[in-house]
Amino acid sequence: MPYIDYYYHTRKERTGRAISGLSMGGHGAMSLAIRHSDIFGAAGSMAGGLDLRDFRKNNWDLEGVLGNPSSHWENWEKYSVVNLVPRLKGVDLPMIIDCGAGDFFLPANQEMHRRLVEAKFPHEYTERPGEHNGDYWGSAVDFQVVFFHKFFNRT
Repeated sequence: MPYIDYYYHTRKERTGRAISGLSMGGHGAMSLAIRHSDIFGAAGSMAGGLDLRDFRKNNWDLEGVLGNPSSHWENWEKYSVVNLVPRLKGVDLPMIIDCGAGDFFLPANQEMHRRLVEAKFPHEYTERPGEHNGDYWGSAVDFQVVFFHKFFNRT
């Protein structure tokens, strides 16, 4: 974050930082926010690939990063966001998750939502008509902007 803070006008406290992403960027945003809740105050995912284990057929070169699932399954477990929910206990991290009803990532988003509900972790979860494409993401951004606007302006 020092680079960002140096080159851009930022609020350096976590209440001035939020992160969001779409598709695999949704996984990345949620992973970073959960692992670094001391830096990020809120997180969002739009149609995120929140469970890497569902995509072990070497999609997105995940096998090149995490290793062959047969011999490195622990990496697939460790780095899947759905498995990070226990880290949220006692953490204040406003969160929004949004996924289209026709999106191939929908089951992973539903599982994340289920685990957050089970952990009694407050979050916003939305399923709307749409698929894994720019049309859906374009509308999802609007919801994320409203969510983060409220976060940045809460008292």
